[in-house]
This record gives sequence, structure tokens and C-alpha cells, in this order.
Amino acid sequence: MDAEKNKLAVGGFLFFTEKDAGLAQAEEQRIAYLEERIDYSSPESIRYIYEKTIHERLFRTPVGLRYLERLREFLLSRPEIDPATVMEIPLYVTFDGELREHTSPARSRVAPSKKRDRDKEKERFTLSVILNVMLALAIVAMFVISFVSDQPNILNYERAITDKYASWEQELNQREQTIRDKERELKLNE
Repeated sequence: MDAEKNKLAVGGFLFFTEKDAGLAQAEEQRIAYLEERIDYSSPESIRYIYEKTIHERLFRTPVGLRYLERLREFLLSRPEIDPATVMEIPLYVTFDGELREHTSPARSRVAPSKKRDRDKEKERFTLSVILNVMLALAIVAMFVISFVSDQPNILNYERAITDKYASWEQELNQREQTIRDKERELKLNE
């Protein structure tokens, strides 16, 4: 159990799932990368990194949000930066357990065009209608062929079998008549 807890603990937080813990570990790596390259002597570069990470949503777990808070506090402590211009840190979850529906994780420039989606949907609908009409015509053609065909099938098997037996019966009657005629001739000749 302790080994499992250790897998879920990152940066002083115990996460509910391994996926969340993995996200937090990735954010820790991003933080380490930024800290290696960040220049704290330039507040404007810190502001740029701070705002860019918020817009890109690089940090979503408490580990990353704590780092953003640290950057924000640094910016607010600098006298050359107006506190009113420092962005607030957005939270993308509600605390009753639901994700916000109206926020999209993708940047707006990457968002797919709704017109293209409607066009694709329209094309799919048209294709679906055409295929359904073709299938209906094929089914009607199969029934017509079945009715017209001389071969017995599920639609005309009774008629075909009745006709076949009727022709056999007629043949047998003719043969019997022929045999009786021959027998009479033979009796007359004797």
C-alpha cells in the first residue's frame, strides 16, 4: 500500500490516480527546465513566461499551480510592475468534482472550424442517403428476380413444386394410357 501511495505522491501532493500523478511529474520536469533557463533579474521575461504558461495551460495540477503562484508573487513584489496588470491564475476545475464545460484546453487558433464540421456532416448524411437508396433498389431487384425466376425459391416454391408434380402426374397418366392401349391390342390379337 505504501509503494502505491509513493507512486501517487508528487511534490507533496497525493493524487487520486496514476494518470494525475504522471501529469504532476511532467509538470515538475517542466518547472525544473524553466528554472534552469529563467532570468530572475528581468521581471518582463518572468511576466512573459508566466503569461505564456497560463495561455498554453502548461500547468494544471497543484504542483504546477503552486509554481505559477510563486511566479505571480515574484511579479507582484517587483516595484516596476503594476499589480493590476499581472494576470490571475485560472482554475479549470470546479471544486464540486465537475470540469468546466465552456473552457477548451486547445488554443483558439487550433480550434477546428465549425463550418467544416457541418460540411463533413452534410457530406456524410448525403452519402448515407445515397447508400440507403441503392440498398433499397437492390432489395427490390432481388424480389423481382425471385418472382420472375423459374427456379424454386422461398417466394414461388409452392407453385414450382405443384407444377412439377402436376407434370409428373400427367406423364404417368399418359404412360398408363399407353400401356392400357397396348394391353388391349395384345388381347385382341390373341
